Amino acid sequence: MCIGVPMRVCAIEPGHAWVEGRGERRRVNTALIGEPVVGEWLLIFLEGARERLDDERAAEVNAALDLIEGALSPDAGIDPFGDPGFALPSAMSAAQVAALSGQSLSSTGSDGEPASIPHGAHHG
Repeated sequence: MCIGVPMRVCAIEPGHAWVEGRGERRRVNTALIGEPVVGEWLLIFLEGARERLDDERAAEVNAALDLIEGALSPDAGIDPFGDPGFALPSAMSAAQVAALSGQSLSSTGSDGEPASIPHGAHHG
């Protein structure tokens, strides 16, 4: 599984940014996103900025990471069954889950549930 980490830009260098988040500070490559702005949230993966994040999305990802940490470390003091602060797919309608997973509305049946794949059909 690949997990990006939200980090806030604290300094900029040509082609790179210094970012802080989740208790660490790193120098990351910004080639994929262009020059960031100090104070901006970025999603960091493998020492590179992959995406710009707004405050709400950064908080959502951090909340999800907190839940994972809580599940992996019982001493973290986090309830893995607590409210994550955003809607989980299990609380969403079928249409919302389809949109979240990148399916078009035409991929759902008339009841709003994902359309079934006929037996023997293959998708690649």
